[in-house]
Amino acid sequence: MSVTDVLMDFAIASLLILVGQLIRAKVRIVQKFFIPASMIAGFIALALGKQGANILPFSKSIGSYAGILIIIVFAAVGMNGFSVSKSNFKAELDRVGSYFSYKVLAQAIQFCLGPLFSILVISKLFPQISYGFGLCLAAGFSGGHGTAAAVGSVFKKLGFEDGMDIAMTCATIGILTGIFGGLFFINLATKKGWTKYIKSFAYISGDLQTGLIQEGHRNSIGKETISSMVLDPIAFHLAILLTASGVGVVLNKLIEGRFHIELPSYLLSFIFAFILYLIFRKTGVEKYVDTQIINRLSGTATDYLVFFGIASIKIPIIVKYAMPLLLLILAGFVIVFLTLMYFGPAMNKGSWFERSIFVFGYSTGVFAIGFILLRIVDPENRSKTLNDTALAGPLTTPFEMFAWSAGPIMLLNGQHWTFIGLYLLLTAACVVLNKVCKWWWLDLPLDRPAVDEETN
Repeated sequence: MSVTDVLMDFAIASLLILVGQLIRAKVRIVQKFFIPASMIAGFIALALGKQGANILPFSKSIGSYAGILIIIVFAAVGMNGFSVSKSNFKAELDRVGSYFSYKVLAQAIQFCLGPLFSILVISKLFPQISYGFGLCLAAGFSGGHGTAAAVGSVFKKLGFEDGMDIAMTCATIGILTGIFGGLFFINLATKKGWTKYIKSFAYISGDLQTGLIQEGHRNSIGKETISSMVLDPIAFHLAILLTASGVGVVLNKLIEGRFHIELPSYLLSFIFAFILYLIFRKTGVEKYVDTQIINRLSGTATDYLVFFGIASIKIPIIVKYAMPLLLLILAGFVIVFLTLMYFGPAMNKGSWFERSIFVFGYSTGVFAIGFILLRIVDPENRSKTLNDTALAGPLTTPFEMFAWSAGPIMLLNGQHWTFIGLYLLLTAACVVLNKVCKWWWLDLPLDRPAVDEETN
């Protein structure tokens, strides 16, 4: 792939994003469902790309951009810092601790219930089904296409030849579930008053409906902290984010090479960016870093991330496993619904819907889908969901790594009940932890206050 290929991929993406904004500004049905311009553009690209009409000349690397853009987004989160008010320390601990537990549960429940349903139900109806079949649900839903490919390759080595196609199909259906299911729940939540940062569509201004801000309502996107005669302010802020992003990638390679442990690059970039934030604050550089500009650069990366995440969806055709796959997918729907509507309000106090809908998107595909849904209901990240996700990420990674590496081996080598039992215990432990720590808020009304309105 050449540099020109990268330029053309982003040029096509930019053109379609402009088309998406035009559609958002003019089409009422699109406005009704709060569909972002980048999402509209992504579906246009999917229809006209290699999976559809094969008109758009995208390069073969289109599927890799979303993973890179995520790194920039989390570098921006790190640069915004994380301050804990001593007077509200308990509220901060409650918020982060309960969210961490909820995020672990959202994954663990897929790791155990998917294989359990497959072994007890699907394999009885279809005896030829492999015991690894149920893990394909979590590999696709919770993991996304990348994890589906990784788990599928392990299954293939172990003799489950069709595991790759099944996992990739689950990933594709999971993403569609995340998008359309997420929009359904967001529409429901606005009507019920569960959302804290957007209201019912009937009360949303024309600016938010169309995406076009009229004169008199426009705000500044940032302050000029560096003289443009020396260095453009946008270039200064972008340099900070790209530096943090690059360091995260390099650290990931070094850790993998030395310790044979692969950590997500976006987490390492977040950590390095946060360290930069602390250094800048200590040395006085912080006053020259404008948070609004950082957020706008992060928002730009997010829009392109959403586009490429959708445009690069691969839709494999599976006929052989149509019926068992349908049953598995239906089980997946029940699992993510239970996670969102029962454990979501139970394990998140303030802004429970915003935080839960992000995990819903993440649990049905990739971070990009979670970002889409969160961006609709909380465009300014006032619920602190991204901050807490970055903090909880390093702690949840070991549970994921064990499932993706040991899960296929245990399920196909007679240790299936041990694997399922471990994640059932982990799911139960999350519930017990929240109840013991008094992080169980199921009895509170669903229209409870936002994060910044919580009371202890």
